[in-house]
Amino acid sequence: MTCNYIARIILTLPPISLSLGNKNLAQKWLMQAQVSPQAWQFCWALLMPSTLRYPVLTRLCVALASLALNTMPEVWPGAVPEMVRVFQEEGGGVDGRARCLALLELLTVLPEEFQTSRLPQYRKGQVRGSALGREWGSVCPLLQQLLRQGDSPGAVKARVLRCLSSWVLLDVPLSESEGLVEDCFTALPDPELFDTAVEAIVNAISQPDSQRYVNTLLKLVPQVLSLQEQLREAVQNGDMETSHGICRIAVALGENHSRALLEQVEHWQGFLALVNMIMFCTGIPGHYPVNETTSSLTLTFWYTLQDDIMSFDSERQAVYLQVYRPVYFQLVDVLLHKAQFPSDQEYASWSSDEKEQFRIYRVDISDTLMYVYEMLGAELLSNLYEKLGRILTNTEQASSWQHTEALLYGFQSIAETIDVNYSDVIPGLIGLLLRININNVQLADTVMFTIGALAEWLADHPVMLSSVLPLVLQALGNPDLSVSSVSTLKKICRECKYDLPPYASNIVAVSREVLSKQIHKTSQCMWLMQALGFLLSALHVEEILRNLHSLITPYIQQLEKLADETPNPSNKLAIIHILGLLSNLFTTLDISKQEDESGESTAPPVKTAPPPPGPNPVVVVLQQVFALIQTVLSKWLNDSQVVEAVCAIFEKSVKTLLHDFAPMVSQLSEMLGQMYSTIPQASALDLTRQMVHIFARETDHFPPIKALFELVTSVTLSIFQQGPRDHPDIVDSFMQLQAQALKRKPDLFLSESLDVKAVFHCGKCVLLCSRTHTCCGLVVQENGKLLLQAVLEAIGGGSSRSLMEQFAEVLFSLNKHCFPLLTVWLKEALQAQGFPSTRVTTEQKDTFTQQILRERVNKRRVKDIVKEFTLVCRGLHGTEYAAEYCL
Repeated sequence: MTCNYIARIILTLPPISLSLGNKNLAQKWLMQAQVSPQAWQFCWALLMPSTLRYPVLTRLCVALASLALNTMPEVWPGAVPEMVRVFQEEGGGVDGRARCLALLELLTVLPEEFQTSRLPQYRKGQVRGSALGREWGSVCPLLQQLLRQGDSPGAVKARVLRCLSSWVLLDVPLSESEGLVEDCFTALPDPELFDTAVEAIVNAISQPDSQRYVNTLLKLVPQVLSLQEQLREAVQNGDMETSHGICRIAVALGENHSRALLEQVEHWQGFLALVNMIMFCTGIPGHYPVNETTSSLTLTFWYTLQDDIMSFDSERQAVYLQVYRPVYFQLVDVLLHKAQFPSDQEYASWSSDEKEQFRIYRVDISDTLMYVYEMLGAELLSNLYEKLGRILTNTEQASSWQHTEALLYGFQSIAETIDVNYSDVIPGLIGLLLRININNVQLADTVMFTIGALAEWLADHPVMLSSVLPLVLQALGNPDLSVSSVSTLKKICRECKYDLPPYASNIVAVSREVLSKQIHKTSQCMWLMQALGFLLSALHVEEILRNLHSLITPYIQQLEKLADETPNPSNKLAIIHILGLLSNLFTTLDISKQEDESGESTAPPVKTAPPPPGPNPVVVVLQQVFALIQTVLSKWLNDSQVVEAVCAIFEKSVKTLLHDFAPMVSQLSEMLGQMYSTIPQASALDLTRQMVHIFARETDHFPPIKALFELVTSVTLSIFQQGPRDHPDIVDSFMQLQAQALKRKPDLFLSESLDVKAVFHCGKCVLLCSRTHTCCGLVVQENGKLLLQAVLEAIGGGSSRSLMEQFAEVLFSLNKHCFPLLTVWLKEALQAQGFPSTRVTTEQKDTFTQQILRERVNKRRVKDIVKEFTLVCRGLHGTEYAAEYCL
């Protein structure tokens, strides 16, 4: 079937609708035509809109564009001029408007097809540089002519603007499209052309290369400024689409070219006017995202402008700061105004999605304020403090809670990330906080978060704790303030714990009452227990035990009751919740940690004394509830979530207490072994790994650790025999346990009751399934280098020669599934002098590396390479014995 014949079939298809079968046939043929050398013979007839509907027209244009891209510049050097000529000359009974639209569609598709084509990179460079780059000279005059003709239909002008958008993405020099871009501005008053004109302008001035054409950019500044009247009218009329589009243009010019325009000092007033225009867009009236969606577009511009100003040398920077510091102070006022909540009535009418968008918008404003502080410094805090002071002390005119909240939000934004410890306004700010009439949830939230942001400052000024703690503890009982109050208390307890003993009993009492009322969600309950762990860590052991008793006794009693009940979904959740509370409490309760993360003492010398002898309070509690936990396990051993929650208590305690956990090693090891023997679960292996990490090297605790390690290894090996692919979590945890044991205590593998060869085969299984299971692959990535070093050491003479085939299989698996990593690991491992044997030279090791990496298919060849290399390492290469060994 010739292409001409197929073309006639397509031409006879009804223009109104196609059946599914005909449509599929047409599409299939069009895809074939896209790579057909005969396409040029029939494409023009098919491209006429009167022949088929628009989607088919586009498909045909794509086919012809693909043909042009694959043949230019060698076979078809003048593709674009010829297209333009043929469309202008071709009659065929088709009116000029239809031919014009078809040509514009083809010219629009051509650059788009280039962007998505699968041409090789070198061909793309040829086509872009020597072909399409030159063709712009044919396209630009045509577009200008059509756009400037008074009688050009709106549809044609819209297609011209789309075509321009498409071509400028090919990095057409801005100087060569300057006239067309200026024509786009004349199209902006036309509502039908507005969107496409905006897109064309934004695309043209956003190209990375356009910053080289400073003269053109300077001409565009007044063009953009001329849109201010249209912008203001759009804002007044509530025309969000128009204001949004104009803002996009102004931001595109400012954001992409701020440095280039800043450097044109003789034109500083024009650029400052552009900055003020963007400021207007930032402060556009209305609440985001309900009344406007434009202001968020501008935030990145302020980052960019600040970065560009601060990147100049100190002398020029001083000049720019003199002009732009007042602008940034104005920006702070605008941003805080935009961050204000609407009235209570209006906010209640917002949807949950709108409230979430507003929350994210405020976070973006917070980030911007934090960044602006880098330029404005301490003066910004003083500025905010003065404004807050004025509205809180003005008895004649009451201000809205929204205004107060926004100013506090500004403080919070800066204090969360900037060190404000040396600011002289913070003491006054604390005083102002106490004057605020908190009668609104949003305001109360921000007060809480602001106090939390000042936690480090409070640690240096503990005298102020007595002022803020009552606020926090009062808020703790309000479920609407759950996140802010609990997170703030946690920060205070973490940063100020050595100054909190006088308040400890009150904090514990309030927390206990709040927890008993169950007014907070699970995550906040866990945070609260972490806060109490920090708090108790600074007390004397007797006080810790007394407070622990009052705090957790109700939960122990509840757990005892639950342990006697028949398992069901309801009491399962309650059990997991209680176990989670204990885990989080023990995560932060650490009486041995008397220094903060910086290594500097955070307490007076008397507080840094070693903890008193005797068991750790956490250990005391765990020993008291150990039998109860065993009872819970006896009924819930089949449930992985309950088992995981039990293991988490001990795992977090081990991580926190380290060697102070020693009194429980024996009984916990025994319980873990019983658990895992009955029903193997990954969480038990993870806890075993922590025990091995901390206690395997201690002589007193090695026997129970050794017995536990042997037991879980034996049980897991039976799982591997049944098929490990059904238990990826156990495989992952088991391999991490084996790696930890190799690192911490290799003696664990010397036991006669441990099947080391079987463990070795498990490692091979993991390598083979690493492609299938992500977790296994992660194990290999984390521990593969250690495995390779062990294999090389064995090949170098550390193991019997009878095992060399097994080690060769490991190398083959690593090479097959982890080639990039193996390349690095081999180089790093073998560069060590005298490794894996003093008998091999650097050249011999390099040869071995190259041979191994080359063989990714032939396993037998890898075995031969390993056998030969091990003989070299052992000094046996070339002997009669070696000849017999290699047979």
